[in-house]
Amino acid sequence: MVYGIIGMINFAHGEIFMIGAFIALIFYLLSETMGLTYVPFALILVLLLSMIFTGAYGWAVERLAYRPLRGSFRLAPLISAIGMSIALQNYVQLTQGARSKTLQPLIEGEFTFWQIGNSSVVLSFMQIIIVGTTVLLMTVFSVLIAKTSLGRAQRACEQDLVMAALVGIDVNKTISLTFVLGAMLAAVAGMMVLLNYGVIDFYIGFLAGIKAFTAAVLGGIGSLPGAMLGGLLIGLIETFWSAYFTIEYKDVAAFSILIVVLIFRPSGLLGKPEIEKV
Repeated sequence: MVYGIIGMINFAHGEIFMIGAFIALIFYLLSETMGLTYVPFALILVLLLSMIFTGAYGWAVERLAYRPLRGSFRLAPLISAIGMSIALQNYVQLTQGARSKTLQPLIEGEFTFWQIGNSSVVLSFMQIIIVGTTVLLMTVFSVLIAKTSLGRAQRACEQDLVMAALVGIDVNKTISLTFVLGAMLAAVAGMMVLLNYGVIDFYIGFLAGIKAFTAAVLGGIGSLPGAMLGGLLIGLIETFWSAYFTIEYKDVAAFSILIVVLIFRPSGLLGKPEIEKV
């Protein structure tokens, strides 16, 4: 969404995801301290609070790292975003410590999806929740962009920021809300990772951000369905590589796909090549 509107990659997005995971952990521990023992209600409350607070971080990143440099040369916001990424890493390291934080499993159990003889396909309840949440959120945001006034404003800004402003669209507000929505989605992802793995640290955003960029390029930068398809393909590539080859090189396989896509199809699987009229 961010690239589609302002044409710049938000390299601080991985750290927003990391902050979302830490905020979810803090709020869950607070809910336990206050005696909120019913796990489903606690998780829904934690999710909503995490999205709100992480959205505020996304808004701050746009105001501090992007808006002041919007009219400058294209390399300046990139450098600013990388600097913001490093600053957020160190901010979390200083406030939460460098050691990994853990959370006991909250959602356990599994479902046997398919079984033939001694072979079976088993999905944990947590995996089912992750897939269901992803599909639901992508559906909601696709409808938001296609049917709402904010979505029309975003699509207008994507085509031409100057003309969008001339027809009465508040460009600054639209861009800020886009960063906020992206940060709220990152908060959901951070909470899902926390619940699934139970371990987080201040550095998890770096690799996740790089892989998210790889997925976006694979699917087509600026395309929401493309980003979802790219993420799914990256996950499948890593899973099959880990199953048939050494698991230590699964990241190499994912980034090799990025290189191949950039060479043979720079616009991605669902992306459209940009055409400039001169």
